[in-house]
Amino acid sequence: MKRILLTMVIVLLASSVAAITILGPGRKQPAPKSQEVAVAASQSETKRETKPDPKPELKPEPDAAPPKGESPQAALTAAPPATKPAETAAPSGTAKYSVRPPLSAPLRPDSIGSLDPAQHRFRIDFAPTSAGIDRIVFSEFWLNAQDRIAAERHVAAVAGGSIGEIPPLPPIESRYQLQSEGKLAGFSVPLLAMHSIIVDGVRIDLFSKAWMQSQPGEFVAIIDDAQGQAVLRVRRAYSIIADAGGGFDVRLEQGVENLSGIPRQVQIIHYAPSDLARSSGEMMDIRRLKFGYLLSTRRDPAQVSVLSNDAMLERADVVKSVEAGRFDVWPNEQQRVEEHNLSWFGATNRYFALALHALPTGEESATGSKSIARLVEVVRAQLGSPAASDPTGAPSLFAIVQSPMTDVQPGATADFSVGVFAGPLDRNLLSATVPYSLLEMVGLIAYSLGGCCAWCTFAWLANILVEFLGTLHAYLVFDWGIAIIVLVMVVRLLLHPISKKSQVQMQRISKGMAALKPELDALKARYGDDPKRMQQEQFRLYREKNINPVGCLGGFLPTFLQMPIWMALYAVLYLAFELRQQPAFFGVFQVFGGWQFLGDLSAQDRFIPLPFSVNLFLFTLSSINIIPLLMGVVFYVQQKYMAPPTAQLSPEQAQQQKMMRVMTVVMFPLMLYVAPSGLTLYIMTSTLIGIWESKMVRRQVEEEERNPRPVKTSKAQDVLGRIYQKAMERAQEKQQRSKTFKDRG
Repeated sequence: MKRILLTMVIVLLASSVAAITILGPGRKQPAPKSQEVAVAASQSETKRETKPDPKPELKPEPDAAPPKGESPQAALTAAPPATKPAETAAPSGTAKYSVRPPLSAPLRPDSIGSLDPAQHRFRIDFAPTSAGIDRIVFSEFWLNAQDRIAAERHVAAVAGGSIGEIPPLPPIESRYQLQSEGKLAGFSVPLLAMHSIIVDGVRIDLFSKAWMQSQPGEFVAIIDDAQGQAVLRVRRAYSIIADAGGGFDVRLEQGVENLSGIPRQVQIIHYAPSDLARSSGEMMDIRRLKFGYLLSTRRDPAQVSVLSNDAMLERADVVKSVEAGRFDVWPNEQQRVEEHNLSWFGATNRYFALALHALPTGEESATGSKSIARLVEVVRAQLGSPAASDPTGAPSLFAIVQSPMTDVQPGATADFSVGVFAGPLDRNLLSATVPYSLLEMVGLIAYSLGGCCAWCTFAWLANILVEFLGTLHAYLVFDWGIAIIVLVMVVRLLLHPISKKSQVQMQRISKGMAALKPELDALKARYGDDPKRMQQEQFRLYREKNINPVGCLGGFLPTFLQMPIWMALYAVLYLAFELRQQPAFFGVFQVFGGWQFLGDLSAQDRFIPLPFSVNLFLFTLSSINIIPLLMGVVFYVQQKYMAPPTAQLSPEQAQQQKMMRVMTVVMFPLMLYVAPSGLTLYIMTSTLIGIWESKMVRRQVEEEERNPRPVKTSKAQDVLGRIYQKAMERAQEKQQRSKTFKDRG
């Protein structure tokens, strides 16, 4: 009975680890008490010199741009709301500054870039307010594998000069896009939108239509004093750097020019990379905020080493922190004390990132360093209403950056320029392309499932698997599905000596225990009233027959040794951009009328897509996935081959085998039903090889039984045997002490 309970604990432990890994993150988060949380005002921001008029209550239309003079300002600071800017009311004697466009009316912003992959990586569409980005539309990335295949066929037909009907290009809505998620104070906030500027201690709202487009991607706003004289010129200019960052880099030039005759002190505040959209069908939310930083000048005088290993925040943790009233996400107390300097800061989802970074190649007019401390003094977070793409109903997350106070002399310009990365989490791109390689921005990538199962993902092992699979794909087999099968063969080969030894041991012990059952029953009948003597006789019998009763547990060793590989491989297949929308076996199944089966190794296999979806609590059923179902059959066959014949089993062993079969045949396929098809392909292939291996081991054991070798009665024992012997000796000593104590009483 104890062996049954022990086996149940082991199997349940393995199942629990797998279940936590697959189903742990992504549970529905409880809605916060307030969907919109106000961020405390910075200590460096002083109160306004004059008391503004009260602002009327706003009732914005869905997705409407903020009216002139209105913004989500009140959600950012506890200070009074901003006054109406100059373009809606003439400056009065009580207003110190006002903001306006250089011309009488702002122009409709034009896009930069294009959707032609031969020219640009993306197109940037700008918002009509706040000099921000409405969306970034990628030219060669699509939402799903079907649209990607359709686009490739369209491009191939056009390039080949097809005279027949050209397959249509999927609509722009099918392209992958980066855009702001959710709303703040009822308004949509464009990406990297300007929030405000603080001039000599007075905050001026720039989240408005007070911007004019001077040319595509360039926006200008003028700040006047109380007399209507221009004192500052604020400029923001976006430009795509085609020859840097693999075409995924954008230079954001930000400058504040002093047009007055006296020095000014300015700080700029603008929105930073925040929530990126979740893809439909994702099982867990692995959106994160990540930071790369430089150590203090005392520890790194040259400021060359960018670190990021310990600077990652899970989105769920940031939300909890803001709900608890802690708004700063950079720097934390330790980073502030150790004087770390920020080098880059980004928001990531499963496959993409949007990040601000330094310009370390000498492009910056000020320093050309690896630090963006001139732009970012503090990063704060705030919460908005839930995004439509988030099935959990959690509040959307917005981040803002505030620069340090900067002195601007008359006629001078304060430079707050920064680089912007908008692209995929591709290891080759981020580790080998300037400027990302100089800034160690490969730290944006983390093969970790996060949450409660971050510890069991084995990120170091996941990095090795990515490199190994990438090498196989690039230089040997040229297919990700075949690369996974080769990985199975390599792992099974490395584990073969351990697997063979454990299986041989399990076969021998199972048969030996069944053969010893009559003698064990006789010992129980003879020494039933003397537990100490019975244990001694049992141990003597096991030793004479060279049987270790706990040796059966060694049969679980190969499975446990592969568990870290399964966990790490799950993270790789779920998060590695290299495998995104990659088919197995050269896309052979997609030749048959666009069949979706194994068309994306990072998603479920979709053997038969269903026209509907059903929420089954553990997962959402949207297709018939054949590989997990076949896995159940394969597990059953594996148990049949690995277990000794039923006729030789004791009733206890038979019940143990039955329990293991049910748990492995039913539970694992259920937990892996919507797992990446690459992972289920790995496990099923490994199991099939294990069945063949078990068959060879059984044949070897049967051969040794027909030609037995002399049994050594030496002291040599395996590890489990020594553990069992010591455990029995301790139990005997404990019983002896207990008996002595009773006799004294």
